[in-house]
Amino acid sequence: MKTHEQSHVEDHSAGVGRDGAIAVSTDGLPEWLEPVARAARTIEPRQLSRFLPPENGAGRQSAVLVLFGEGERGPELLLMERSGSLRSHPGQPSFPGGALDPEDGDQATAGPLRAALREAEEETGLDPCGVQLFAVLPRLYIPVSSFVVTPVLGWWRAPSPVGVVDPAETARVFTVPVVDLTDPANRVTTVHPSGHRGPAFLVESALVWGFTAGVIDRILHFAGWERPWDGTRQVPLDWRA
Repeated sequence: MKTHEQSHVEDHSAGVGRDGAIAVSTDGLPEWLEPVARAARTIEPRQLSRFLPPENGAGRQSAVLVLFGEGERGPELLLMERSGSLRSHPGQPSFPGGALDPEDGDQATAGPLRAALREAEEETGLDPCGVQLFAVLPRLYIPVSSFVVTPVLGWWRAPSPVGVVDPAETARVFTVPVVDLTDPANRVTTVHPSGHRGPAFLVESALVWGFTAGVIDRILHFAGWERPWDGTRQVPLDWRA
């Protein structure tokens, strides 16, 4: 029987129906992930970011997959490092994701869900059938690239091998334990020459900053996982960032 927290017409444990329909369900999530699911149900756009989609509808629709798995050190997130040759955000750690294609469907319904899974498969090689989508966060905006981004939250119910599929798009694929993301020693504030400041994480030999770090920061906060950290520790960025 469907619950009120499920959407779309066809349910499948992995989130992708046999007919290609997409399900969003919190059924069977591990207990440690429930605080994230609860927070996702009530979080408002302004609580996530001050950068929201333009009211005139401008911007390129896109989606990212915020994928939680369970590794040797407990809960973890899947991230990738973008190729240094890309025009948009080169060399930057990010969630798997990208722009919606026409075949993904309506941007107001299942389009972002399909795009998040499709892009994750294209960029990391993961099997979408092992992913259970359990929440969708409000759409946000990345001014520098004019992307309107829908963060789609997933539980890696049946992990599959991942790695670089196309070196022209992806430099590496890696997971980050949540315990490292919440460690105050790994938390800093980035400062752009424009004056913008934002949360960042020094993990897995990478500086995770910008949009990706902002979403992670807010998830940690509203899930009750955040630990006090020193916001005065700063890392400068250059104009190319």
